[in-house]
Amino acid sequence: MTKILTWLAVVYFFVAAFVLFIIAGLICLSTCWFDPNRRILHYFACAWGNHYLRINPLWRLHYEGLERIDSNKTYVLVANHQSLVDIVVLYGLFKPFKWVSKESIFQVPLVGWNMMINQYVLIKRGDLKSIKEMMQTCRNWLNRGASILMFPEGTRSEDGEMHDFRDGSFRLAAECGVPVVPIVVDGTHDILAKNGGWIKFTGDIRVKVLPPVDPQAFNNKSAAIRDHVHDLMKRTLSEMREKQAARQPARIAG
Repeated sequence: MTKILTWLAVVYFFVAAFVLFIIAGLICLSTCWFDPNRRILHYFACAWGNHYLRINPLWRLHYEGLERIDSNKTYVLVANHQSLVDIVVLYGLFKPFKWVSKESIFQVPLVGWNMMINQYVLIKRGDLKSIKEMMQTCRNWLNRGASILMFPEGTRSEDGEMHDFRDGSFRLAAECGVPVVPIVVDGTHDILAKNGGWIKFTGDIRVKVLPPVDPQAFNNKSAAIRDHVHDLMKRTLSEMREKQAARQPARIAG
């Protein structure tokens, strides 16, 4: 049954994407002339992406701390990366930002096309020239008042745990003088693991937005910001799991 449901989910994903991309194209054509950062189009992408989770009531989504992201301010948003599901989960923030994503996602039909018209930021993994171009593109967006969202682990976690962070997102924050907003995601690895072939259609997905971190508090030293944010997020992930485990017996007993 899991295999059948997974295939049905994939078919629905692309059928819906076909219809929604046409709408996205119309929105882009009608708004890009007065909305240069394409915030309106991005909000539509948020609704498009997050609806894939909302249509299944057995996926229980919990968002905490959304008020800590001011839509009128500019940030470097950083999130841990457990699964491909993280993308549609983070669209559920419904906050303006530009994704930084690997080249292969841009090559996915419809989904990648939507990323291109949203002017999200492409990176070719392991390509130094592409990394430099990505960093400069991110600087340009930040200087224009558009927030950036990055996965500082660089790739999905194979075991669902949080691994070491790379330096790039924290250097951007320090160089451009914008706060870092840590975002902790949990539960998505259980739904679709990195090397897992099938989707689990039940589960709790939890997202916690932490208070912005000012780079000036660390003398704009990217390594110090990185280490602080990593420790903070790892500790928060542990606390979230402890709270979730404490709720389970109560749910079973009820």
